Amino acid sequence: MSRILKVAAAQLGPVHLDTPRAETVVRLIRLLKSAARQGATLVVFPELAFTTFFARHLFDEPTRLEAFFEHDKDISRSSPTKALFEEAQRLGVDICVGYAEKTPEGRAFNSAIYYSAKQDRVMAKYRKVHIPGTREPLPDKAAVNHLEKRYFEPGDLGFQAFRAPGKRQNADGAGDPILGMLICNDRRWPEAWRCYGLQGVEVILCGYNTPAYNPHFWGTSKAMSPEIAKSTAIAQHKLVMQANSYMNSCFSIAAGKAGLEDGQYELIGGSCIVGPEGQILAEAATTDDEVICAEIDLDECRQGKEHIFNFAQHRRVETYRRVVDQVGVTQPDS
Repeated sequence: MSRILKVAAAQLGPVHLDTPRAETVVRLIRLLKSAARQGATLVVFPELAFTTFFARHLFDEPTRLEAFFEHDKDISRSSPTKALFEEAQRLGVDICVGYAEKTPEGRAFNSAIYYSAKQDRVMAKYRKVHIPGTREPLPDKAAVNHLEKRYFEPGDLGFQAFRAPGKRQNADGAGDPILGMLICNDRRWPEAWRCYGLQGVEVILCGYNTPAYNPHFWGTSKAMSPEIAKSTAIAQHKLVMQANSYMNSCFSIAAGKAGLEDGQYELIGGSCIVGPEGQILAEAATTDDEVICAEIDLDECRQGKEHIFNFAQHRRVETYRRVVDQVGVTQPDS
């Protein structure tokens, strides 16, 4: 018997600097309801889903910055975010959602949680590991800043896979789906995917906010039109989702923010659901609020895991020390 799930990526259109959190939550609930009507039992929302991508701004007033963070230890129980989780529980739909986390000790993380509707609780938390950008604003006044290093610490929870409770589809002991979470820039780092792959991951859940045009952030000196820059960013986004899904024999669900925030900061959209052979199963067609769904058979992960990417048979860990021992590039002498 197949292990079939209906899953969804809930893409979110522009969220502006002054958009009230409660207004955004209403939009998220609307997307959740749409996914549920289409039969989805698992929905992935974007990175920093409740606010704009505030890391592009420099905040001189601490209270202004703090307003973008969730300070409660359990956001599934705090106002106004709890309304999203209450609706998920009512609909019987699990959700993965990204947010800015401020711990009781004052530490700041770019985080995501997995909420189980069946158990009415947060089952897993992930904190973004690969923090891009800079700590200080760029000297070029025309540049769009990307100050994630200023506002967030690197995640300290690692890449811990987990099972989604209550989603077993057969009675032969196959078990509940094995899931893992990534956030935005993490999807570009194959080490993160492989850590999950070595735990038998079957579905990667990834929220993101990716700029359509930001040459200072990318570090490119090549002249590039905004149109070409956007198409390149979308192509690179799909590339990493497809390649890493294939190389780890897993499905992936990528949900992004999209459109023009505050009239000048464009995000790419491109939300997609990818299969274990690297094929795109569903893809967003707009740069606004949109739900995409796909029916996935988790047994399709077995072909790759048991054959071409059978890690137990084919990995040669004795040759990989450089990957974990070395940080920067060391070129050969000759």
